[in-house]
Formats: sequence, structure tokens, C-alpha cells
Amino acid sequence: MQLAQEQELDLVEISPNAKPPVCKIIDYKKYLYEQKKRQKELKSKQTKVVIKEIRFGPNTDDHDFEFKLKHAINFLKDGAKLKAYVFFKGRTIVFKERGEILLLRFAQALEEYATVEQMPQLNGKRMIMLFAPKKKK
Repeated sequence: MQLAQEQELDLVEISPNAKPPVCKIIDYKKYLYEQKKRQKELKSKQTKVVIKEIRFGPNTDDHDFEFKLKHAINFLKDGAKLKAYVFFKGRTIVFKERGEILLLRFAQALEEYATVEQMPQLNGKRMIMLFAPKKKK
């Protein structure tokens, strides 16, 4: 403790369970600052996964399909994942096949931009399909 006071630094206990306890003479405020800086740097290197959604109806027209396809391509180029789904309202649940055909056609159109993560799957009133962007070479 006397050495720490002479150097005007802090005596920090590193390992209290060791015999004898391990201590270190450091500037504690500087240590905390550097630790915070390291955490911030690690956090900035992380990539957040963005999931964009595109909604279709079972009777989506060709023009609407092309419009949504363009948006999907832009999302995938930006590196976001894509969740395309067909929403069945009321009695339209009868057209499950149409919804599946629509999603498969959408997957075929996005073939060069994305890989299919999940094939069409019916969850309640939604038929969902997931896409991940292809890696750039």
C-alpha cells in the first residue's frame, strides 16, 4: 500500500482467493477507461442482422410481383436477410397452392441474388419463406 501511495497510483486486488492474494499497482481510472474502450471497439465490430419483410396476397398481380421483386433485390444487395410471406385473409386460405407457387416463383427470380434458407412453410395464416444474401466474390 505504501508503494502505491508513493507512486500516487491505486493498489488493485487481482486474485483474492490466491495464497497470498495477488495485487497490482495501476491507475484504476485509466484501467476502467481502457476496458470501456475495448468493449466499445468489440461492439462496433459486431454486425447486426437486418431482416426485411415482403408481403404478398395469394392473388398478387404480375406488376405488383415485379415491384416487390425490385425492392427485394435492393434489400439483398444491401446485405439484409429477406422474409417473404403470403398472407391469407379469411377464406383465401383455400388457395394454399397459389401462395406456394408464388413464393417459389419469387425464389426463382431471386436465384442470382439470394440463397433460400427456408422453403415455403405454412404458419397459421402465413406461408413464410426466408432468403439470405449471396456472398460477394
